Amino acid sequence: MEPTTTRPRFYFVDEVATELRRSMASVRWLIHTGAIKTGKIGGRVVISPDELDRIIDGAFEETA
Repeated sequence: MEPTTTRPRFYFVDEVATELRRSMASVRWLIHTGAIKTGKIGGRVVISPDELDRIIDGAFEETA
């Protein structure tokens, strides 16, 4: 397996909050309500890059 150089394989909650320019609490709420799908690695909540893209792309589709 080759190492990723362009984007991480997963994001932590604080990284998603930074990307979305939201607070960590609001990202946790989106996770709690099921708006963001997550996984767990080593007991930590992680979000896939594809899921982050889905959230961002979905926001633009709703406004169009």
